[in-house]
Amino acid sequence: MLRLYDYPRSSAAYRVRIALALKGLAPEKIEIHLLKDGGQQHAAAYRAVNPQGLVPALAVDRGILTQSLAIIEYFDKLHPHPPLLPAEPFVCAQVRALALTIAADVHPLQNLRVGAALRKDFGASDDQVAAWNRRWIELGLAAFQAMLPPGTYSWGDSVTLADVFLAPQMVNARRFACDFAPLGRLVEIDARLRELPAFAETAPPSA
Repeated sequence: MLRLYDYPRSSAAYRVRIALALKGLAPEKIEIHLLKDGGQQHAAAYRAVNPQGLVPALAVDRGILTQSLAIIEYFDKLHPHPPLLPAEPFVCAQVRALALTIAADVHPLQNLRVGAALRKDFGASDDQVAAWNRRWIELGLAAFQAMLPPGTYSWGDSVTLADVFLAPQMVNARRFACDFAPLGRLVEIDARLRELPAFAETAPPSA
């Protein structure tokens, strides 16, 4: 069994779709619409799947996995080809740190529930929320770019976990009209990634 609780526009879910596609895996998909019905992620039925009320969640034979990084690393161990993390421990840690720069430091500040809280609790306008999002995306992507070694992709000449996290964040950067002028290297890498079937065929609408 491989059942992905998904939302097409979720960048965290997009990461998992990319990784599974790279591994040649095609899960059954159940859409959890984050806007309809007040947010289907808040329904009791989905909270029973993932108490955080977030997507993605992935049902496998042994139970439910949550958090995109944990899901991806699980399948990287289960299906090691192509590898998304280098074998050498120090380099592996560097690639994981790049992924976490996005997963831990950028994405949480610009996700849907943060924007909703800014509007509800602090009276922020849509323009102010968009400016908030741009601020943290641009800062995070600039740091990500500064940590990259030379190569075709984020780490050398093979797709890694860092690319799986970069591509969805670049979708968000385009959505919020971020300034790409200082991010030329990332724009080039992202263009290459968008040509790969695993990235293109799993992309959100209008990505």
